[in-house]
Amino acid sequence: MTAANGTHTVKVGLVGLGNIGMTHMSYLSKMDDVEVVGVCDVVREQADAFASRYGTTPYYSHVDLFDHSGLDAVIIAVPHYAHVPVAIEAFSRGIHVLCEKPLAVHVNDAKKMIDAYAEAKREKPDLQFGIMFQERTYPFYQKLKDLLDHGDLGRLTRVTWINTTWFRTQAYYDSGSWRATWAGEGGGILTNQCPHNLDMYQWLFGLPSRISGFAHIGKYHKIEVEDEVTAYFEHDHGMVGHFIVTTGESPGTNRLEIVGEYGKVVYEDSKLVFYRNRESMFKFSEESKQGFAHVENWYTEIPVNVKVPTGHHVVADRFIKAVRGSSEPLIAYGPEGLNGLILANGIMLSSFQKRMIDVPFDADEYESILQELIKRSQFVKQCTDHAVLNMNDSFNV
Repeated sequence: MTAANGTHTVKVGLVGLGNIGMTHMSYLSKMDDVEVVGVCDVVREQADAFASRYGTTPYYSHVDLFDHSGLDAVIIAVPHYAHVPVAIEAFSRGIHVLCEKPLAVHVNDAKKMIDAYAEAKREKPDLQFGIMFQERTYPFYQKLKDLLDHGDLGRLTRVTWINTTWFRTQAYYDSGSWRATWAGEGGGILTNQCPHNLDMYQWLFGLPSRISGFAHIGKYHKIEVEDEVTAYFEHDHGMVGHFIVTTGESPGTNRLEIVGEYGKVVYEDSKLVFYRNRESMFKFSEESKQGFAHVENWYTEIPVNVKVPTGHHVVADRFIKAVRGSSEPLIAYGPEGLNGLILANGIMLSSFQKRMIDVPFDADEYESILQELIKRSQFVKQCTDHAVLNMNDSFNV
């Protein structure tokens, strides 16, 4: 089949037709170089409704979708634990995969997925594996990446990220039986809301060498997982990081401070400000004869072009182009999802054990704790179908 622009279409299947599945379908249906050959959900009524609305075929098992639809690529938008088996099955058949965040619930599962991809690439070297980290497309984060890669701040000393704009009501948590449970979701704010922030942290600053995590379980909601987290990171080169998030605070704050020898960058309220030091603060501290002197600095509001395409469809478009043979890199490659998961699991492991942990840590130890939490859970989930969920309201920068 040939698209209107003369290019060959990519046959795509969508697995998981919940709230985020609706987001994916809305842009997929408008892409000239994509033919949605099947949609899949274990809830038959959901699959039937999607298929009828978008003129495609419903499936109720991802295996049936893979066997009968003739798809080239799949977008995985199922609950977190199911990311791994669906992706591994796809890789075993040479199907390209674009997976929703997080890559998995715990590090061991993520490594299984990555290993399956590596094995499949031996048979099909052009096999594509992407992850939906659409916040990498946001202009302010792109500019921060550019500043850091260019070395404008010099050696970094501190990063503090307060992101409490993830406010969620009890109705949100009660809207699905899998939400905010150890067995259904595998965690709370670190697993559901903050994979983008954790990915952004590691994308900009790399992984720390040591983690101290403090997670509060059900502090603001009737849930059995974390809804408030404060973490402290130590990096080998001397930088420290602070990561403060919650779903229980309104109005919230999204403020990212990055401090280095040549000044401080602050991102907040859609503004990027660089307090640029005239010289290195390390050099000034060593050489100045004045005990209370400060480095001269200049307030500079950094211009950022916000009139550029962003979001899920940008990630998907780059993925589809790669499937068609483009050499343009993906927005985020699937294996990169491991690093944010290391941060999430490391924070929780530190909190559970009430100690600072080294990175890398024992992934078996964390998985064992998670399985014990599932086994011993006495939590009874109260669910309702009255909650109004618009996924566009959840995407914040």
